[in-house]
Amino acid sequence: MARSATKSTPAKPSQRKPVERRKRVLLAKIGLDGHDRGIKVVARALRDGGIEVIYLGLHHTPAEIVASAIQEDADAIGLSIHSAAHMTLFEEVLKLLKKERATDIAVFGGGIIPDEDIRELKKQGIREIFTPGAPLDEIVQFVKGLKRK
Repeated sequence: MARSATKSTPAKPSQRKPVERRKRVLLAKIGLDGHDRGIKVVARALRDGGIEVIYLGLHHTPAEIVASAIQEDADAIGLSIHSAAHMTLFEEVLKLLKKERATDIAVFGGGIIPDEDIRELKKQGIREIFTPGAPLDEIVQFVKGLKRK
């Protein structure tokens, strides 16, 4: 049986939908903090939510994290910390992003961070802080809703 050949005409450039790439998030444990169960759970939830995840692992410096995010063309950096050094380390990440002219990369974090510090971190430019027990879907929806500045 002969197959009927149908010609499809290619769409005109004005009719083509732009290909939207998946959000790309770099996750890292910053500083000397060795507690990584939470960030691994978040990484899996983001991946399952259709977000590309690059997980750097434990014990990274702000400079390593920023350099990796730029190299990987990340839309966002997610930092996890439980060592009480969040004010210093998160601020350093923001300073390095500014120095590298990469302030379009959003920064968010999670961990045990007091409410008063959360307010200050947001004033500095951290987009969001998720504390223990935050619903995973809330984190996924936050990342999906990020717009590059």
